[in-house]
Amino acid sequence: MAYLGPGSAGHYVKMVHNGIEYGLMQLISETYDLMKRGLGMEPHEIHAVYDRWNKEELNSYLIEITADIFLQKDDKTGKPLIDVILDEAKQKGTGEWTAWDALDLQVPTFNIDTAVMMRDMSANKNQREKAGHMLKGPSPHFEGERNPIIHQIKNALYAAMIITYSQGLALLAKASNTYQYNLNLETVARIWRGGCIIRAALLEDIRSAHKSNPDLENLLFDGHLGQAVVAREADLRSVVRIGTASGLPMPGLMMALSYFDAFRSGWLPANLIMTQRDYFGAHTYERMDEEGTFHTKWGKQ
Repeated sequence: MAYLGPGSAGHYVKMVHNGIEYGLMQLISETYDLMKRGLGMEPHEIHAVYDRWNKEELNSYLIEITADIFLQKDDKTGKPLIDVILDEAKQKGTGEWTAWDALDLQVPTFNIDTAVMMRDMSANKNQREKAGHMLKGPSPHFEGERNPIIHQIKNALYAAMIITYSQGLALLAKASNTYQYNLNLETVARIWRGGCIIRAALLEDIRSAHKSNPDLENLLFDGHLGQAVVAREADLRSVVRIGTASGLPMPGLMMALSYFDAFRSGWLPANLIMTQRDYFGAHTYERMDEEGTFHTKWGKQ
C-alpha cells in the first residue's frame, strides 16, 4: 500500500496499469501465434517454453499464468482448453481510456493503442473468416531450427515489454505534471512489483531506474534498460521480419520496434506533414534556421 497523490491519482495509476496490461497481453499473444502457427508447436511444447521463460528474465505473473494455460484440458472434449476457446477478446474500457488520455496529453503509446485496436479486430470474427478465404497471402508456417527462433522470440518479447512499460510510465509522468498528481514513479513501480497483474521481475529494474533518477523522462534513457533493448534490437527486428514474411499479424511487436526507431530518430519526416498542412490550409510552419512562424504561397515558382 502507498499514497500516490491527490484527487484521482490512484485511479489514474490503475487505469495506466491496465493499459500496460493490454499491451503486454497483446505481445504475449503474438509470441504464442509465432510458436503455434509459425513453428507448428503443440500446447504442451508451448507450455514448456513459457514455463522456462518464467524462470528467467521474463519472470512475471502474465508469463506464469500463460504457461499454466497450455496445460489445462477441456472437461467436455479432453482437448487442450486453449484450442476450444473462441478467438474474440473482450474489453471493459480501461485500455481505451488510457489511449484516449494519452492522445489528449500528446504522449505516444503505440503498444497500448495497438492492443486496444487488436481486441476490436478480434471481435470481427465473421469478417476475418471471410477475408481469410478471399485475400490470400503467404503461408504462416516457416522453416528453420526451432530453438534459435524461440530464443529470438524471447529476446524480442523482453525488449518489447520494456518499451511498453516505458510508454505507460511516460504517460504517468506527463499526467502527473498536467494534473498535479505529484506521482513518485519509483513508488508506482514498487507497488506494481509487489502484487498486480503486470507484476514482473523487470519492475525491480524499473524501480531502480526511477530511484536513481527521479526525473527520468523515459525508461529508454536509463543506461541499463536502454542497453537491454539495444542488445535485443536485432532479435526484435528478426522476429518481426520472420513473422511478416509468413503473413502472421504481429502489430504489438512491430509497434514496439517502430516506437524504438521513432524515439531514437533525431529527425522525422514531419517537416513534410507541416509543409502539406501549410499548402492546403495555410496552417504555417516553423523553420530550423530562424524563429517565428511562416507561411508560403505554394505553387508560385
